[in-house]
Amino acid sequence: MVPHLVTALTGPINELEQRILESTPVIERWFRLEWMEHTPPFYSSVDVRNAGFKLAPVDTNLYPGGWNNLTPEMMPLAVQAAMAAIEKICPEAKNLLLIPENSTDSFYLSNLLQLQRIFYQAGLNVRLGSLSKDVTSPTTIDLPNGESVILEPLVRSKRRLGLKHFDPCTILLNNDLSAGVPGMLEDLHEQYLLPPLHAGWATRRKSNHFKAYEEVAKRFGKLLGMDHWLINPMFNQCGEVDFSQDSGMECLRSNTDALLGKIRRKYKEYGINEKPFVVIKADNGTAGMGVMTVRDVKELDALTPKARAGMAQAKAGPSVGEVIIQEGVLTNERINRAVAEPVVYMMDRYVVGGFYRVHAERGVDENLNAPGSSFVPLAFEHSAQLPQPGSKPGASVPNRFYMYGVIGRLAMLAASYELEATDPDMESYD
Repeated sequence: MVPHLVTALTGPINELEQRILESTPVIERWFRLEWMEHTPPFYSSVDVRNAGFKLAPVDTNLYPGGWNNLTPEMMPLAVQAAMAAIEKICPEAKNLLLIPENSTDSFYLSNLLQLQRIFYQAGLNVRLGSLSKDVTSPTTIDLPNGESVILEPLVRSKRRLGLKHFDPCTILLNNDLSAGVPGMLEDLHEQYLLPPLHAGWATRRKSNHFKAYEEVAKRFGKLLGMDHWLINPMFNQCGEVDFSQDSGMECLRSNTDALLGKIRRKYKEYGINEKPFVVIKADNGTAGMGVMTVRDVKELDALTPKARAGMAQAKAGPSVGEVIIQEGVLTNERINRAVAEPVVYMMDRYVVGGFYRVHAERGVDENLNAPGSSFVPLAFEHSAQLPQPGSKPGASVPNRFYMYGVIGRLAMLAASYELEATDPDMESYD
């Protein structure tokens, strides 16, 4: 279920890792039964933080935009997973319409090119339809490596969306809808739109996701006979905060203080000599914007005007009004002495690979999804053996990525719960 990859952390396996490795058959059966009841998101990526004493997801992206970070060796896994995903949705599909972000960043466009390759090899004609008003005719954009992508204007009929002379069965969004849902994407009852519109940041909330993840973590913890806190970042939420007007700050202060207190008690219970911290971020997608680390509630009173302005702004311009206060998870991972966190990439219910997000200027308790971050692909372990049940702690590098894959899939399952709970079509049947 999980590719065997080399990870940066080479220290000894801790008790949590040992528990997960020894429970592999139980875990895989549990996931198998869950996927019989729930539909995984079409694709997803999960940022994982490994503090040694605790391993948890800190963000789950349902519109992953770093496919170009996966090594060529991971392509067969991605193609296989793409085949499985398409077979379930539209087995007779010939054409796939991919709708990207309105970005001309070469890194992002390389990601689109990689997605095109994956679905082309899965047996689909793939073309890029742009929501940008600037794209009025097929537009070729050259990439630094000599390759190019072609963006085409979308054509909307009464019930369908496509391109000129291109009628797709399935439409795949690689656009997180931070700026809202364009009318062009609404009421497409004859086509499959993936992910569904309510997965976009116009409606999605991180607090809903981590509420679902907490439920998944509790059930998983019970299955393995362990404290679910070891894999679950605790959180609080504030509904109306205006950093620019200084309103709603009392809610932020009290919830931050309460969460820091809960983390302190957990650290004491486990004998952890680290200073607890929380990460405050917009409850809807931020692309690394509007994020701050707080170790003491007094820091909220001392915010500079620049810090307030930074917190008030999210991706695509909307002001931050709802925030999630999340338990901070340290990262023990390092690449060339720079702080790193693994990012697990999945399609359908399969882990297809991953990479490290690395930031030389950030600390172990800071958000790494920020300008200046770089990406280091995870390489395949030379040995193609599965995680060996009897291996000594720390002796088998692939075992560690298996653990990251388990956490990634738990977050993916939580996203499945979350999307079911927030599906407007499902609510109409209640």
